[in-house]
Amino acid sequence: MMRARLAAVALVVLGAAGCASIPPDAGRNAADPLEVYNRHVFEFNERLDRYVVKPVAEGYVKVVPEPVRDCVGNAFRNLGDLGNAVNNLLQGKFFEASSDLCRFAINSTIGLLGCFDVATRVGLARSNEDFGQTLGRWGIGPGPYFVLPLLGPSTIRDTFGRVVDAYGDPLSYLDSTRVALSAQTLRVIDTRAGLLQATRVLEGAALDKYQFVRDAYLQRRRNLIYDGNPPRLDEPDEEAPPGEAPKPNSPRAGGSADRPAPQTAR
Repeated sequence: MMRARLAAVALVVLGAAGCASIPPDAGRNAADPLEVYNRHVFEFNERLDRYVVKPVAEGYVKVVPEPVRDCVGNAFRNLGDLGNAVNNLLQGKFFEASSDLCRFAINSTIGLLGCFDVATRVGLARSNEDFGQTLGRWGIGPGPYFVLPLLGPSTIRDTFGRVVDAYGDPLSYLDSTRVALSAQTLRVIDTRAGLLQATRVLEGAALDKYQFVRDAYLQRRRNLIYDGNPPRLDEPDEEAPPGEAPKPNSPRAGGSADRPAPQTAR
């Protein structure tokens, strides 16, 4: 019976993905030449979230007490501090890398394996780094926007970065496949539960949800690569939506939309 229900849900999701609404100008955005494909995958992800992931996350919030959910989320984020440290080190940000390692050491011991975020309370802020950002800091452009099945918004560069990050994920080295899969599933549910309120706001504000998510993702990634301080755009007409071709003298020209500007000698 359970298998039959899952099969029925899968058929509904796949069928709905094939009925995605494609605007006539799809693919003309310079940052999103794969828009037709991306919209179909986006619709698939949306349906899967609506029928499976979101209901499970809502049930998780209702059943599991908030202190327990906080402990679970902190534990997963504590493991993420190791990846933050490695990527900060690769980007040449040695102070931030040492801070991440200190966070991991404090939360893994005093914080009871990361259940409590003691490090933040003593003034060690959490980083948010991944290998996609590291590639951006190295001068590699994002490439086309690319929606991944199940995983959501990305770019060609960030997709490669996800693969590298997966090899550095401590959960991937668990001996038991069942335990590893259970831990990964719990992390997905915990992450989705933390986005429930944001989803309600998004659904009420966006006329074209796909475009809204795409533009927000590209802007956020550029902001992260520059650590919250992206370079100022030179010309007023360069303040166009993400993906529109910049002028030749723009920092975004040449295919590296979020490449850090070179430092000049003072």
